[in-house]
Amino acid sequence: MKWNLRMVAAQRDLWRPTEILEAFRAVGFTPSLSKVAALWGGTPVTLRLDDLDLICSALDCTVADLLQAEPVVVGHAIPEPGRQTAGGEVAGPVRPVPRRRTGGPRSLPPS
Repeated sequence: MKWNLRMVAAQRDLWRPTEILEAFRAVGFTPSLSKVAALWGGTPVTLRLDDLDLICSALDCTVADLLQAEPVVVGHAIPEPGRQTAGGEVAGPVRPVPRRRTGGPRSLPPS
């Protein structure tokens, strides 16, 4: 996803995080200036839906204006030699096999 807060803000003639903070406070959204600066400076890792709704209200925009889907680039893996099945298909990832214990009961952790 591409985060377009700066573009949406620029279209509304808001050029600084402090100006955006004032717009947020006008609709009852009161994040800290550091949170607004983080939203301004890059793509947020997480964002509450309630906060997203308030951001859209403050900027008079939609979620589609703020978030733009980007195509996911999937690399085509080159099959490793010897990783093909008898039918010529490429085998999937190999999962580790757990070791079986051959002793008695487990020892207690140190106290």
